[in-house]
Amino acid sequence: MRIGTHLIPSGDASIEDLRAQAAAVAARGLDSVWSNQHPGGWDPLTVLTGMGDGPAELGTAVVPTYPRHPVVMATEALTVQAFTGGRLTLGIGPSHELAMTGWFGIPYTKPASHTREYLEVLRPLLRGEHVKYSGEFFTVDTQLAIKAPEPPVLISALGPRMLELARDLADGTIAVWVRPDTVADYLVPRLGDDSRVVVLVMASVTKDPDGLRDTIARDFAIIDELPAYRAILDRGGLAGPADAIVAGDEATVLRELGRFRDAGATDLVVSPIGTKQEQDHLLDVVTALR
Repeated sequence: MRIGTHLIPSGDASIEDLRAQAAAVAARGLDSVWSNQHPGGWDPLTVLTGMGDGPAELGTAVVPTYPRHPVVMATEALTVQAFTGGRLTLGIGPSHELAMTGWFGIPYTKPASHTREYLEVLRPLLRGEHVKYSGEFFTVDTQLAIKAPEPPVLISALGPRMLELARDLADGTIAVWVRPDTVADYLVPRLGDDSRVVVLVMASVTKDPDGLRDTIARDFAIIDELPAYRAILDRGGLAGPADAIVAGDEATVLRELGRFRDAGATDLVVSPIGTKQEQDHLLDVVTALR
């Protein structure tokens, strides 16, 4: 199981802060660092070009599809791939109606069908092929001239239809708000043997796990309003996002994170939470999983 962690590309973080985060990951021998779309923050793809001699894999988890035409996504991804020496893994997903329509005014219709068409345009463009495509959402007749290796593509697949797309048209899934049983019993059986199962987990080595869970329950209450997240929590029998975090002493954290490997996760992307000292300590601890 490969081990990585999340950058926090908020608007408050400077590029020096982000480079320092990536350098700390590389210094610990971790495999990857991932960015995501943070409201008001840095562009999750472009920021990866500034990571210098960071980890071997630079991923996005994830870039929303609705605001970016697949030709634009492919152009940006290949540009980043060229600038980073072929280290990009492109994680994409349809996001949520609350964000796409509520924040951007974009109609959020048929997200699974939209994602299928998106991948049918995106993947051949990333391979350098000429794409002539006419669908419900996209009409394309173009080819890109950027010379860069095709990056792996993962999608934020949690529901059955999206997992089919992850199996058939992508290289795997990026999952969040899951526990090991959900990985083993629900995600892995729906994906092919060669599919990556990238699991994002909030974790902390802390003396107050209950207090931390109370904080997560309060700060992430919006998760219950997002249908895809609420559905995956229900599948795992979890009352809310606080039930999905891993928190406790070092032995507890290592044991619980190790269960994801045993469940079939190919990659674990750990998001450290708690104080700065607790976050640094967690990254030191997770190196034992490699």
